[in-house]
Amino acid sequence: MNIPEASTLISETVRYAERDAVALIVIDNSPVNGLGDSVRRGVSEALARAIASAEVKAIALLGSGKVFCGGADIRQFNTPAATARPMLRDVNRDIERSTKPVVACIHGVALGGGLEIALACHFRIAERAARLGLPEVSLGLVPGGGGTQRLPRLIGVNDAVRLVTSGKPVGAADALSLGLVDEVFEGDRVQAAIAFALAKAQSGKPLPVLEDTKVSDNSLPDFDALRSAVNPKARNALAQHTAFDCVQAAVQLPFEQGLDKERALFDELVAGTPSKALRHMFFAEKEAAKFTPDGSSGAARSVRSVGILGAGTMGGGIAMAFANAGIPVVLCEREQAALDRGMALIERNYQISVARGGATQETLQGRLQRIHPTLDVSAFADVDLVIEAVFEDMAVKRDVFTQLDRICRPGAILATNTSRLNVNEIAAVTTRPWDVIGLHFFSPANVMKLLEVVRGDHSSDAVIAACMQMAVSIGKIPVLVGVCEGFVGNRMLTGYWREAGFLLEEGATVPQIDAAMQNFGFAMGPLAMADLAGMDINWATRKRLAPTRPAHLRYSKVADRICEQGRFGQKTAGGYYRYEAGNRTPIPDPLVQELIEQCAREAGIERRVVTDEEIVERCVLALVNEGARIVDEGIAQRASDVDVIYVNGYGFPAWRGGPMFYAQTLGWKQVLDKIRALHAQHGEHWVPAPWIEHRAAV
Repeated sequence: MNIPEASTLISETVRYAERDAVALIVIDNSPVNGLGDSVRRGVSEALARAIASAEVKAIALLGSGKVFCGGADIRQFNTPAATARPMLRDVNRDIERSTKPVVACIHGVALGGGLEIALACHFRIAERAARLGLPEVSLGLVPGGGGTQRLPRLIGVNDAVRLVTSGKPVGAADALSLGLVDEVFEGDRVQAAIAFALAKAQSGKPLPVLEDTKVSDNSLPDFDALRSAVNPKARNALAQHTAFDCVQAAVQLPFEQGLDKERALFDELVAGTPSKALRHMFFAEKEAAKFTPDGSSGAARSVRSVGILGAGTMGGGIAMAFANAGIPVVLCEREQAALDRGMALIERNYQISVARGGATQETLQGRLQRIHPTLDVSAFADVDLVIEAVFEDMAVKRDVFTQLDRICRPGAILATNTSRLNVNEIAAVTTRPWDVIGLHFFSPANVMKLLEVVRGDHSSDAVIAACMQMAVSIGKIPVLVGVCEGFVGNRMLTGYWREAGFLLEEGATVPQIDAAMQNFGFAMGPLAMADLAGMDINWATRKRLAPTRPAHLRYSKVADRICEQGRFGQKTAGGYYRYEAGNRTPIPDPLVQELIEQCAREAGIERRVVTDEEIVERCVLALVNEGARIVDEGIAQRASDVDVIYVNGYGFPAWRGGPMFYAQTLGWKQVLDKIRALHAQHGEHWVPAPWIEHRAAV
């Protein structure tokens, strides 16, 4: 975009120029042209200048750089800058009242407040590749600058409800068919804006003002039915319900009253903990994905081809994740039957996606063709990255890496998908430990977004950087973690399950514990989750670690006793619950209750009434205390990384912001007091983490 050299800086983030009788108001607030206070002030002052100029016949609003406007400056929320005058509502009113046509020229994206300011313009044109939307619900908010009031007046109530409550943007072509934009253009956007604006100025027709447009009452949706259809466990359920209220206000109230209600509901949400938590997660996920190599470990590496050893559930899911992103995969197994089963499962998963409308048959075939099954491990010789997804046994993995070290080309990245084993021990069997790293995918790997990138003692910065970039390219949220038993997520899970076992012995029931944690907001209770994951996996871990467990520490034998009965969860139709054939619904089992009571008697524990509040407090604070130790030890780089892992990998409610953010909302002093009380009552498991003591003292 060529803004005239004579452009004037109206504010530190808005530029102004006049060309061919058109005033060009350019938002220049990189990287996304967020609508901070200086932008709002600059647009307002530039608009006044354009209206006052006798030379100006029309006005065009544009964005510099790669986007028109990405929306409000989220970092200013809950600060004085967010409410500094003029507010977006004031700016939008000035735009609508302009006697000269105002055209929004959209490129890149117009999201949130960016679309709201465009809606206030008399006309909108969009570059063919542009995307437009109101994504506020993803941050636990609703549009606060008139979006829910103007959009129904422009495109109708039903389409407005869909855009506002889904938060998903639409492309320029769809925006044109909806009536959201007036024209789609290609080429120089300044020329397109000038030509369109002058044409409207010369037409002499009245300027369309959405404030003066009545909402059509044809085919209005059943708002009550829409509210009841919202998944109560959705991370943004409150925001979705509030969005329905806002759009309904556009139907029922005069325009200004509708704006008042929208803003009041926005202010209520922005001040509430759920939105603060979701905004915390938004920034935490972006921060977690950042990694800057020191430059001393060689040039950056690219991952253009991948080899995966093991075609089981995990290996197949990982293969799908890469194939979905357009990266060719060599999938290797030892036996033809296992390879056939793996490929059949992959194809079945893809067919399910087609049946649900998530992909076309053509897309499915393209993805399948990127996966090359083989029994020959030497096919890994030329790939950029190899990921082993074999049995979780150190001896097996060391044998695998000895073989990979011999086969793979120099510079290839060798990754283990272990969920808790020592990456350094695995790397030690190779001649190139700097090329070895942990990539802990979560099952199902083609669906779950979290990826723990496990940095070994010798993993090079170049390898780490390549894996972090690769993770983002295949749609994952990477978190860099250090080596310890269980890394971050599974290490914390140990304490979570520990307290659940203790609570069972003390008097809680299996359904009670799961219901309490689900009511807190978890996607699944800890015991139902154990059944789903397979209890035998953690049983094997407990047996492996038994020699290192201090004899004086309390230990619940409930999970071990269940496993000794051959009950490993859903896979064996019985674990903490029993399961009927073809049905994953957990059914409470009196046999398990008898076993729990027997363990309590053997441990000398007198059973009592356990409240749901105690269940939540002990299970969640066990996560918090262990998470703090992990940060203390440098296993996680920052507390927010712990939150990213637990929200995206373990079902912690996003609207609570992860265990560390949740503890912060309680207050670190209160958290420390609770942990100290648990320490006094339950012993050494509850020694407070120094990191929490430090936070409480600040």
